[in-house]
Amino acid sequence: MNEHAMPLPIAADHPAYAGHFPGQPILPGVVLLDAALHALGARQGMQAMPGILGSAQLKSAKFHSPAQPGEALILHATELPAGGLRFDIRCGDRSVASGSVFFSQGPPA
Repeated sequence: MNEHAMPLPIAADHPAYAGHFPGQPILPGVVLLDAALHALGARQGMQAMPGILGSAQLKSAKFHSPAQPGEALILHATELPAGGLRFDIRCGDRSVASGSVFFSQGPPA
């Protein structure tokens, strides 16, 4: 299986931190997954181009620990035999989130 690692940059001043949660900011899971899906989609050759639709089917997602502003997140991806990707988002030795996703070109079925 082929494994890839790439930085998952999320600005320390991302607006989502302001309301989630005041005084003790953590990155909302939806923002984390959105960044990961965009990075994984780009790796798979999926680009947001007008007139070309693609979809991502998130098969599983688990949040292990919170990501705080300024933490260096690394996205690890491993190709699955069925064609999807298994991903693990890490901060150093700590797992932040993991899951699996499948991408397809064209309009969703």
